[in-house]
Amino acid sequence: MLRRLNPLDNLLAEAGHTLKTLFTKKPSPLTEFEHQHEKTDAASLSEHECKHSAGLMRVNHTGEICAQALYRGQAFFARNADIKSHLLKAADEEVAHLNWCQNRLYQLDSHSSYLNVFWYSASFGIGMLAGCVGDAWSLGFVAETEKQVSAHLQDHLERLPELDYSSRNIVSKMLKDEARHAEQALAQGGRELPKPVKMLMRFQSKVMTSTAYFF
Repeated sequence: MLRRLNPLDNLLAEAGHTLKTLFTKKPSPLTEFEHQHEKTDAASLSEHECKHSAGLMRVNHTGEICAQALYRGQAFFARNADIKSHLLKAADEEVAHLNWCQNRLYQLDSHSSYLNVFWYSASFGIGMLAGCVGDAWSLGFVAETEKQVSAHLQDHLERLPELDYSSRNIVSKMLKDEARHAEQALAQGGRELPKPVKMLMRFQSKVMTSTAYFF
């Protein structure tokens, strides 16, 4: 018979997930998706293009770090078991995005953001706050987050070097997944957030993307 997890067990499990998310440096084995779309490498790009691609993929990687923290922070305080399961499932799906971005940074001979610990901590706190407010608002927060992420990804598609097929295909696949997550959150009963909250989220996102591109 399986032992029921107590709050300490849940905290330890969450701490383990956090450490794995933030400090796994070795690139993951390429997935079938990445093998299918690995049409170019850093050698195909100029030095400027390589640095630019790395900056944009570093932003995307940090965005996925934040997504992990947000989803798991919200799930930690979700009141409804089905919504908690939905949030954790979405977080698991986002792990693939995290790995794709990390692998691409490795291929571009670059690094993830030095500020990821800060962004994870801040995002987990925001996720917990959203979870405490209520499940409907929490799901609305997911939907708005994914809408804003989708806008960033669309912008990156337009800014990535034309010959960087690998990065462009990764971002395209991420864009489709993020749009689906937003639709699922609204279908689960997510409420539209007040305009001031949306504006605050955009401001935080702007700070994150501006810093992660360089650091």
